[in-house]
Amino acid sequence: MEKYNFYGWQNAEIRDRFGLTPRDYYDLLSGIWCAQTCAPRLRTEWSPENKTCGQCSITAFLMQDIFGGEVYGIRTDNGNMHCFNAVGDCVFDLTSEQFGDTVLCYDDCTLQSRETHFAKAEKKERYVFLRDALREAVRARTGAV
Repeated sequence: MEKYNFYGWQNAEIRDRFGLTPRDYYDLLSGIWCAQTCAPRLRTEWSPENKTCGQCSITAFLMQDIFGGEVYGIRTDNGNMHCFNAVGDCVFDLTSEQFGDTVLCYDDCTLQSRETHFAKAEKKERYVFLRDALREAVRARTGAV
C-alpha cells in the first residue's frame, strides 16, 4: 500500500527553498489539520481519520505561497468549490482524500482568487492559524530560522 493517496502525489517533485516537496508538506500538515482549521460547515464530518475534510482552500493557498503556481477549483456535487494546486506541469491536491473513492476531474477548472476566498474573515483566520503552525513545523524539521 502506498503511503500517499492525495491526487498528484506520484509527480509532486517540485521543491521549495528547504528542499521540501508537496509530499513533505502533506506529512507536516497531517499533524496540524484539525477541527479548528476545518471549514465550519464541515466540522461535523471532520475526524482524525478524515483529516483533510474542509481544509482545501486554506491548504491550496498556503501551498501557492510556498511553491507559486495557481489555485484552481472544482465544483463539487453539493455546489461547493474544491481547491487544488497547479505549479507548471505539477498538479496536486493535498486534500483530495476527503472525497474517498469519488474521482474528481482536474481538467478545465476555474482559477480561484485569494481575495474572494479570504473575504470571509473566518477563512482568513483559519489560513493564518494553519500558516503559522506550518511555519513552526518546517522550522522544527529543517532547523531554519
